[in-house]
Amino acid sequence: MRSAVRRASNSSMGGRGLGWGRFLNTQTVQAPLIAAISAGLFWLVWIYASSLRDPRYLDGWILAGGMSLQLYFHIAIKTARLSAKSIMRWRKVHIFLGYLLLAAFVSHSDLSLPDTGFEWALWAGFALVSLSGIFGSYLTWALKAKHGITEGLSFDRIPARRAQLAQEVHALVTQTDPSGTEIALPAPPYEAWIMDLYTNHLRDFFQTPGHATAHLIASQRPLTRLTDEIDDLSRYVDKKSQDKLAAIKTLMIEKDRLDFARVYFGLTKGWLFVHVPATYALVVLTVLHILVVYAFSSGAW
Repeated sequence: MRSAVRRASNSSMGGRGLGWGRFLNTQTVQAPLIAAISAGLFWLVWIYASSLRDPRYLDGWILAGGMSLQLYFHIAIKTARLSAKSIMRWRKVHIFLGYLLLAAFVSHSDLSLPDTGFEWALWAGFALVSLSGIFGSYLTWALKAKHGITEGLSFDRIPARRAQLAQEVHALVTQTDPSGTEIALPAPPYEAWIMDLYTNHLRDFFQTPGHATAHLIASQRPLTRLTDEIDDLSRYVDKKSQDKLAAIKTLMIEKDRLDFARVYFGLTKGWLFVHVPATYALVVLTVLHILVVYAFSSGAW
């Protein structure tokens, strides 16, 4: 009896711990935490400046250290053999630190525009990396939050799954009821109506990618039009035809999710060709910036 109580207590504590972990990962907690840490950074820089020291060295090195950690994230993903959970944790830390670096950059630039061409290159590079990073985090959120795409799905597997769905819906549409041949009276043309719906509205939808523009703007109008066609036809057919139309509707929703995933996976691939090269270019510019600053401050050049 005691052991059962202990197991129940441990399970409840584990559930509470898991609940707190999920709670701390929510945006409602992360946003105030980012704001609080950023405010603490501004306060620390203000205290540092009040001691008659140049605060640009403090927030500059904070910025450089954070960028080094971000660069290490890219290197770890490419070279280390990390599990899927480890990659997910790294990505969360990467995004969280990226927002903090925005505050460090604002503090370091002192809310002023650059003066020289080299400073403009640094400013533009950091802006490009930040904007592309925010866009990439939005893509990750959209894939998980909007359509619930399974983690096992990849961009390369989408064409094969789309072809499989096209075969399944074609088999459903062409499937006939053998019991109807035993009746002497002619049956209502339910099968012909479903075939007409498939020919005019569904065949091209299942065989080719579609609705890319609608998925970019998160519009459900094309899918709603198709589901309305099915719902309208379901009112005038028998129970067996309604079940068939319901199965077709289920396959249609999955096909729409595949189209959504195809658009956003494609954007993710294209986004990497912007974010990663811009990150490495910014690191090179930052190293040159540090060398120039310390060279002029020490009088070496």
